Amino acid sequence: MKLTGVARASLEELKRDYEDFLRHKRLTLWPREDPRRQSLIDLRPKTADEVAQWVKKIYQNSGQSGHGGQTNEHEHSTLSTPSTLPTYPEIAANAALALIAVATALLDRQLEAQAKAFETEGGFTERLYRQRQKKRGEP
Repeated sequence: MKLTGVARASLEELKRDYEDFLRHKRLTLWPREDPRRQSLIDLRPKTADEVAQWVKKIYQNSGQSGHGGQTNEHEHSTLSTPSTLPTYPEIAANAALALIAVATALLDRQLEAQAKAFETEGGFTERLYRQRQKKRGEP
C-alpha cells in the first residue's frame, strides 16, 4: 500500500508539472469533459507511439497543419486560447494529463483493494508468519 501511495503521489506531482507547463506557455488546459480527452481514453493506447499518433491526428484535424503535415515556426509558437486552434504542445500536454487521470483513478482502485485485503488478510509480515506456521504444522 505504501508503494502504491508513492506511485500515486508521483503522478500527482507529474500532473502539476504538466498543468504548470500549460499555464507558463499560456496554453489551454482542456476541461475534463472535452471530447478529445475522451477519444484518447477510449482509444486505450498501449504504447507511447500510439499516443504520439493520436496527438498528430488531433493536430492535423484541428486545421493547423495545412502543409502536408509540416508546420512552420509561427504555428508552433502560437498561443492557444479558446478562440484559436490548439498547438502541438498543448495537445501533447493535455494527452499526458488525460492519461495521468486514468492512471490515478486505477491506482485509487488498487489502493482501495489493498486496504480491503489488508483488513481481511493482514499485512505481508502477518501472511508470511502464517505460511511459516502452516509449513511447520503449527496451529
